[in-house]
Amino acid sequence: MDSQIFNPNPTIIATTQPIARRRATQAKLSLWLLDGDDDSKPIDADEVFDLIRSISDPEHRSMTLEQLAVVSAPQVTVTPNHILVEFTPTVPHCGMSTLIGLSIRVRLLRTLPTRFKIDIRVKPGSHQSEHAVNKQLNDKERVAAALENPALVDVLETCLESAGRR
Repeated sequence: MDSQIFNPNPTIIATTQPIARRRATQAKLSLWLLDGDDDSKPIDADEVFDLIRSISDPEHRSMTLEQLAVVSAPQVTVTPNHILVEFTPTVPHCGMSTLIGLSIRVRLLRTLPTRFKIDIRVKPGSHQSEHAVNKQLNDKERVAAALENPALVDVLETCLESAGRR
């Protein structure tokens, strides 16, 4: 992976999630996976946000996407069978945007019931290559090809693994 730093001095925000909310979300999702009856169990935007807020930033591994204000609860929209996550790169020229979006997609695909269609997008106006990034993140073939790249998968797993240890 490229070692270029796109935002050497990011702004960090305080996180607000109570630990009880995180545990409740994890317990609910564990029950989905155990009983396999995911069609009758609703999920809301806060629960989706709980899943992605702790993903580590690929450039600043000790910080989460929430701490860097890349993701926030208002940027998640949930309807009965569709989830839309908009994220905001820390700088308009961020070269890690595709990797950030891919990590969000993989976290949701691994965790949520398969009935959901998942769309990941850069917040409009927040990235100079917004259209290209969105096209990459929502094209099944491009995502599948990216997940066949061992170096990319290693970075992705590190972002997702680090989040689970917090």
